Amino acid sequence: MRVTLERSNLLKSLNHVHRVVERRNTIPILSNVLLNADGGSLALKATDLDLEVTEATAAQIEQSGATTVPAHLLYDIVRKLPDGAEVMLATNTDGNSMAVTSGRSTFRLQCLPQSDFPELTAGTFSHTFRMPSSALKSLIERTQFAISTEETRYYLNGIYFHAIESDGALKLRAVATDGHRLARAELEAPSGAEGMPGIIIPRKTVAELQKLVDDPDVAVTVELSETKIRFTIGSVVLTSKLIDGTFPDYQRVIPSGNDKKLAIDRQSFAAAVDRVSTISSERGRAVKLTIADGQLTLTVNNPDSGSATDELAADYDSDPIEIGFNAKYLLDITGQLTGSEAIFMLADAGSPTLVRDTGDENALYVLMPMRV
Repeated sequence: MRVTLERSNLLKSLNHVHRVVERRNTIPILSNVLLNADGGSLALKATDLDLEVTEATAAQIEQSGATTVPAHLLYDIVRKLPDGAEVMLATNTDGNSMAVTSGRSTFRLQCLPQSDFPELTAGTFSHTFRMPSSALKSLIERTQFAISTEETRYYLNGIYFHAIESDGALKLRAVATDGHRLARAELEAPSGAEGMPGIIIPRKTVAELQKLVDDPDVAVTVELSETKIRFTIGSVVLTSKLIDGTFPDYQRVIPSGNDKKLAIDRQSFAAAVDRVSTISSERGRAVKLTIADGQLTLTVNNPDSGSATDELAADYDSDPIEIGFNAKYLLDITGQLTGSEAIFMLADAGSPTLVRDTGDENALYVLMPMRV
């Protein structure tokens, strides 16, 4: 194999694929990226057996062929080459090493044969639809923070995507929860999403996807089956296994009878929560909200270091209420809101609270209270 290409093109493609590769691998081939030179392009592929990313980039090919080299090593080398440089990749005759040459720099990397590289067999996809990357990005960003990191409840380690009838229209809905808070976002279902199975996209796949959908003008093609999903974003193709589990009935935890409405300026509320939580202990970051007519008082008590209070004007005219929340969870949710005001729908100190966004009616959040 003998290929010449621009450093910037190679770096961009490596940046997309090398992140999939785990730093520590018991199987050596999984540390490598597959390079396949054919036609007028160089195709790069990396996998961790659950997730696979491929991308093709334009290249001058003197001799076609394929090999695999350590992904992070190649990425670091190309990253450190000067801007505007040309890079030549050439394997030796017996194919056990590859030279990376640019200007006066030469590197030799150990290769493993292409035949050892695992294929993530996709099988057939039952549903295919297209959507703007900005739409997919907003679904992910609104919900990603609530994904659970608890391995025991593996079915919560991702975002649940499904099509659902709501207000007489079919919606594509994304839901994530960790048992303490829940985030739900939805949009008009694209054509082709009708009858799609409910799927749980793993946390790592979601994180990779979020980095790939940064160009708002690109359309994303989504293909899915019961066990796999594939996203095609420009020249990048991401294929992933899905979490094999049943997502809990999240509708049950979304309260419908909360009648105490608190409206408050989002930015000043987030700043006040951040201020008072400075004094809270890392373990139990509880902040108490005391809400009465037109006023909200935030209180934090930490037996080790002292206490803090902050007062804010608020739009509230129901019965006074005291309720505690985890400060980090409050900040995570207010960080997702786009409107100038945050709307809290409360019931009592022991029941879940509903948070709505004045700037986006398609998003909704639920927060479980804490004892304070």
